[in-house]
Amino acid sequence: MRETYGQTETDAKCRFCKKQITKVFADLGESPLANSFLKKEQLNEKEKFYPLKVFVCESCYLVQLQEFEAPKNIFSEYAYFSSYSNSWLDHCKRYTEKVVKRFDLNKDSQVIEIASNDGYLLQFFKEKKIPVLGIEPAVNVAKVASKKGVKTLVDFFDIKTAQELKEKEIQGDLLIVNNVLAHVPNLNEFIQAMKIILKPNGVITAEFPHLLQLISLNQFDTIYHEHFSYFSLIVILKIFSENGLDIFDIDEISTHGGSLRIYAGHKDKHKHSASIDAMIKKESEFGLKDISTYTQFAEKIMEAKKNIQDFFESVKDKKLICYGAPAKGNTLLNFCNIGTRHIKIAVDLNPYKQGMFLPGTHITIEDPRQIDVVKPDYVIIMPWNLKEEIIQQLSYIRKWDAKFVVLIPEVNIL
Repeated sequence: MRETYGQTETDAKCRFCKKQITKVFADLGESPLANSFLKKEQLNEKEKFYPLKVFVCESCYLVQLQEFEAPKNIFSEYAYFSSYSNSWLDHCKRYTEKVVKRFDLNKDSQVIEIASNDGYLLQFFKEKKIPVLGIEPAVNVAKVASKKGVKTLVDFFDIKTAQELKEKEIQGDLLIVNNVLAHVPNLNEFIQAMKIILKPNGVITAEFPHLLQLISLNQFDTIYHEHFSYFSLIVILKIFSENGLDIFDIDEISTHGGSLRIYAGHKDKHKHSASIDAMIKKESEFGLKDISTYTQFAEKIMEAKKNIQDFFESVKDKKLICYGAPAKGNTLLNFCNIGTRHIKIAVDLNPYKQGMFLPGTHITIEDPRQIDVVKPDYVIIMPWNLKEEIIQQLSYIRKWDAKFVVLIPEVNIL
C-alpha cells in the first residue's frame, strides 16, 4: 500500500536566491525516501511516496528538490555507514595525507567534520594525534564512531550549534564537509554557520558530486529526496560568496561518479588557484549557463529508463541479484518499475541493512554470501561508482559463467 505526500506544482522559491522556480530538470515520478528501508512487519503498512521532481532556477542555475521531509526525520537514524567501502577509505586516507601536509596540521590544530558518520575519515587524523571533533545527527552511526575513539557530538549542525561551539572556543583549523551540502535544505544558514565555526585563517574543504558529471553521464539515480541540491562550481561560488566565504581552490576527484572538492576560507585570506577559472570555462562551454542544457536532461532520463526496462525484459528467465542497497539503487529501481518480478534478492555488506527490504520495491536484502548459494546469472552492481572494487571482490562468480551488469550511464554487461 502506498500513500503519496506533497505536491510539486507550487510557487516554490529557490533555496539560494529566493526567486520563483518553474523549470523542470528531471521528473522521476513518485518514490519513497531512498534510505527508508523496511522491516518485515512494515511490508503491509502504508508506505509514504513523495514526488521526485527536480527544478532548476533560471536566475542562479541551482538544481534543487523541494523539501517534502525535514532532515531530522531523514537523518536521525541512518542506514549508510561510510566504512564498508575499501576504496572510499583509501580515498579518505589519501585526502588526510594531502591536507595535513598542505596546511601543516599538527597536535595543536583542530579538525572538525560535519556529518562525520561512523568516524570513517576522522580516524585517520586521530592516528596522527591531531585533535578531532565529529558532528553527526544520526545516533546509530555516531555510536560506531565513538567506539573507535572519535569524539562525536550528536547534533544537527546549524548556526545555534556553531555559536555554542565558538563560545567554548572550539573552532576549526580544518572544517570538513564531505557530501553534506546536497543534504541541506537551508543552504545559506548552513554556510553562515560554517563561517562562525571556522578560525580566522582556517580552511573548509567540501566534496560534492559534480552536476556536470551528473548530466553528461546520465547519473539520474543520484537524485533522491535526501539530496536537496545539485551543484556546479558556477553556483557554489555564488552561494559561498554571498554568505561571506571565498572559494580559493578546487580538485576534480573521481568519487561518486565524478565530484568536486572545493577549498574555502574567510575572504582575502588565501591566494586563488587558476583551477577555478579553468573549471568555470569548462562548465560554461558545457552549457551550464544555458537553461536548455538543464531542461533537455529529462529526455535523456526517459531514454535510459526504456533501455533499462528492455534489459530486464530480455533476461526475465535468468536469475538476477542486486549487489548493494544504496540510495541511488532505490531511485533507479522505483523509477524504472523494477521489483521482485525481476530480481530475486539484493545483498549488502552492511549488517544494518541485512534482513530489511528495499523501499518501494520490497526486495529483500541479505548477506553477500547468498550469491554463492543462489548462483545468479547476472549480478547487478547498484553502487556503480564502486564497480571496480566490487568486481574484484566477486570475481568468483565467473566460475559459473555469471556476468556483472552496470546500468549507469548505460546498460553494460561485463
